[in-house]
Amino acid sequence: MIFLHERSNIIPVHAESYFIVERNGKFNQILKYQYYDPEEYYYTLIHRPREYYKEIKRLYSVMNEVLKEERVLINEKQVKLNVKLVNIDFAGYVDQPYILYYIKFKGPLRKGVNIFEDFYEETVAEYDYEVYWFFPERTKILEVYVDGDFDLVNSNKLFIWARKGDKISGYEKIIFMLS
Repeated sequence: MIFLHERSNIIPVHAESYFIVERNGKFNQILKYQYYDPEEYYYTLIHRPREYYKEIKRLYSVMNEVLKEERVLINEKQVKLNVKLVNIDFAGYVDQPYILYYIKFKGPLRKGVNIFEDFYEETVAEYDYEVYWFFPERTKILEVYVDGDFDLVNSNKLFIWARKGDKISGYEKIIFMLS
């Protein structure tokens, strides 16, 4: 998966992603990577604003480069993914930082059947992760092609999960119908 920091002693431990899809074709993604940071590097940045903002800027640039390597199609039209926000915070302990990204993109959704496709590099999951999709009310998810396991809830919510060591093919497809 994505290794966005430069320090080798910072270990990725978990990730989660939330997609909120709007009828007008806007896709809002909140992506959270959790780490184990035994030397508390990220915690020290909080008390060094200049270094903190330099790291935020670096993370923003690195994520944008990662997103350029990804190819996302909505109804066969490629869309551009944009990082809108990066933040560093902590999960209760100074050695457990997380990095949060807000990513936005827009595609040509239409009434009826729509197709979301994502192409990225094949990999093996370095840690457990979950992905949550929330489509508008009255949307029906018709087909799902993802690595890992998934559940559909109320026909418009999709929960995907993969565990450390799972092979990830680098392709996802969700077919859904907007009413």
